[in-house]
Amino acid sequence: AHGHGGYDSDFSDEESGEKSLQKTKRIQEDALLIKPFQKAKQGSVVHRQFAAEECDREEARKRRFHLISMDAYERHKKFVHDYILYYGGKIEDFRRSGANDKTDLDVIRENHRFLWNEEDEADMNWEKRLAKKYYDKLFKEYCIADLSRYKENKFGFRWRHEKEVISGKGQFSCGNKHCDENEGLKSWEVNFGYIEHGEKRNALVKLSKSALLGYVHLKEDKYLKRGTATQSSKEPKNKKTKLSRSAKKKSKKKTHKGKFKL
Repeated sequence: AHGHGGYDSDFSDEESGEKSLQKTKRIQEDALLIKPFQKAKQGSVVHRQFAAEECDREEARKRRFHLISMDAYERHKKFVHDYILYYGGKIEDFRRSGANDKTDLDVIRENHRFLWNEEDEADMNWEKRLAKKYYDKLFKEYCIADLSRYKENKFGFRWRHEKEVISGKGQFSCGNKHCDENEGLKSWEVNFGYIEHGEKRNALVKLSKSALLGYVHLKEDKYLKRGTATQSSKEPKNKKTKLSRSAKKKSKKKTHKGKFKL
């Protein structure tokens, strides 16, 4: 190699040798970094079909990540929307009817029992288990009475819940649902007969005195009315019989007198 001004360079061969060594080292290091399953790099433009497959694969991966990030309801709405766009139709056709929907309170009302026994706990489904769980939370010492239909000789009893026990309702105040009297209370043990799920049952329940006042007074009034009615109905009959007997006696006396006269 000739330099400027006609001078020769003695280091030109060494520099070219060092560059070749560095290049070979770099190639060897790249070969070590290549993984066995890695495909070779293509320097030319890829085929159109291969590019379309890669694009579809990447799009499907994004769609899957998007669906995983959604909850079940949002995913259902998206599928329904896509179905309508593809096949046609109306969104009203996919709306579910809520006529047969039931809340926990509806299930408890259908399966509630005033007293649970061993026969009731024999065949337990989830509805009965829910009603039994609610029953276990009630306080079964004093009852709360509903006398709103006392004129029909009908009344209802139920157990107390936690708030009523804390406030003393049914024990330290009147057990009637619509009465808050605190004086003159007395506990009564009453035989409660009721019909539950088509079966007649009896239970001894505890109730405060004021809760039975309206019902007792009503019964007393009925008995008084019946007594007065029977007395009034009997009195005129007795008078008639007395009159008839006196008339018969007078007629007999007249006949006897007539006989003597003859």
